Amino acid sequence: MSAADPPASTTPPDTERSPPSDFIREQVRADLADGTNTAIVTRFPPEPNGYLHLGHALSICLNFSVAQEFAGQCNLRFDDTNPVKEEQEFIEAIQRDVNWLGFSWSGEPKYASDNFQQLYDWAEYLINVGSAYIDDLSAEEIRQYRGTLTEPGKLSPYRGRPTKESLDLFRRMKAGEFPDGARVLRAKIDMASGNLNLRDPILYRILRATHPRTGDDWCLYPTYDFAHGQCDAIEGVTHSLCTLEFADHRPLYDWMLDALPVPAVPRQYEFAKLSISHTVLSKRRLTRLVAESHVKGWDDPRMATLSGMRRRGVPAAALRDFIARLSVSKNEGKVEMAMLEHVIRETLNQTAERRMAVLRPLKVVITNYPEGETDWLEAINNPNDPDAGNHKLPFSRELWVERDDFMEDPPKKFFRLGPGREVRLRYAFFITCNEVIKNADGEVTELHCTYDPLTRGGDASDGRKVKGTIHWVSVEHARTAEIRLYTPLYNRADPGADGDFVDDINPDSLEVLSGCKLEPSLDQVPAGTAIQFERTGYFVTDPDGTPDALVYNRTVALRDSWAKAKAKG
Repeated sequence: MSAADPPASTTPPDTERSPPSDFIREQVRADLADGTNTAIVTRFPPEPNGYLHLGHALSICLNFSVAQEFAGQCNLRFDDTNPVKEEQEFIEAIQRDVNWLGFSWSGEPKYASDNFQQLYDWAEYLINVGSAYIDDLSAEEIRQYRGTLTEPGKLSPYRGRPTKESLDLFRRMKAGEFPDGARVLRAKIDMASGNLNLRDPILYRILRATHPRTGDDWCLYPTYDFAHGQCDAIEGVTHSLCTLEFADHRPLYDWMLDALPVPAVPRQYEFAKLSISHTVLSKRRLTRLVAESHVKGWDDPRMATLSGMRRRGVPAAALRDFIARLSVSKNEGKVEMAMLEHVIRETLNQTAERRMAVLRPLKVVITNYPEGETDWLEAINNPNDPDAGNHKLPFSRELWVERDDFMEDPPKKFFRLGPGREVRLRYAFFITCNEVIKNADGEVTELHCTYDPLTRGGDASDGRKVKGTIHWVSVEHARTAEIRLYTPLYNRADPGADGDFVDDINPDSLEVLSGCKLEPSLDQVPAGTAIQFERTGYFVTDPDGTPDALVYNRTVALRDSWAKAKAKG
């Protein structure tokens, strides 16, 4: 292993980890042991109104992993009850993301819209048994009548509407006789309840919008609270796993199941959602970033979306490993971004092949090397994987090196190139800088060096040592590329903590370098393959690139930069 490679991970691979244990898995074990359930069914139920983000990865891994561990099944269900915000694009993107993360759902994807007729019939059932009524109050009036956390709500003047009249109005709502917002269907529960969700919640509203799957068949749509639990019951879900913000909705979830003749009775359990520093995990905020062009789409590599992370080159295995290291609990807390990057770096260190790339090139001419000749050297693909083999690396008279690897007046502890200084070229030879060429503005444009042919492979036959090793690329054989360097999208750990989160956007979150020089063996590396550019970081090709105009994204730097940033802060 060279100085260019970070230490190998000491963390055992996923297959060697101890079986996970948390309060949800303990509940599942207990339910199987006492016969409450004979088989386990979970579900991942996103609303298709945006792309999945890193917070969803926790729910995906939990729901699918629990089903796998207990020989059950996990459904993918789209809770598509709001056609105003839902699109087919999001449905397709969600399926791609779940598959990319490494999971497969049971059977075909399911949709709340598959159950629209059944949900409507159950709504009529509630009206007939006196548990629901049509309310003519406006949305603002309903809010006013609802009360507050310290004051009970007031009964709607329409709460006592006769069952026959409510049923007739509900059917006319379905037939499209009334404008949007004119009437709603509300459950008749308890306007004095300490839980605001039980204060006669809205079950159906009139909404004229074309649905991605049902088109214009319906102008009446169930609310999430009405559809979610009933769809769980229809699918035979045993454990409905939700984040903590749904804990206050659980009494309503249970009330619906008790009030209706559902085929099964699932149980809801809540866990703390994922929160990570220097990012936002809110679909509403992510939507705003896209809508206001603060980023270049949902898959912008700076986004915390799964598609953005995939485009940036984050391995799905690293995300699964990251989630596995988190505790599933009811205690909310924030995870440092440094932890996620550490896991990504660990994964890539084991799997990514090494190549050399010069991001800010400075030409070096080896004056004592024959013109027109090329020496093909052996370079290791991955020092952590002997089976990965080697690749050929061309060496010629003219080379590119990093501009930062040269200083005309270097300080004492600078061990790279300087006038009269000798360094090692990775896999190649020792070279000594003899002459510095400058342009009319005094800018260094070229270095003239000599090489020692007896140091081929990077070792001197006379035993002399050099402290500096730098990377390089042959000018004649180099491929030119654009390289995009990403840093956190936000300048602070808690974006928006004391204002608009957009004000905390880092204006320097993307640096684009053109004219970067890459070794030619990258032509044989398939697009999308993770690569370590030695001494620089981990990279992956971007879809914007072509074979003739390569574009690379930096996934993560080689070393943790967060500790240094904290020290400065």
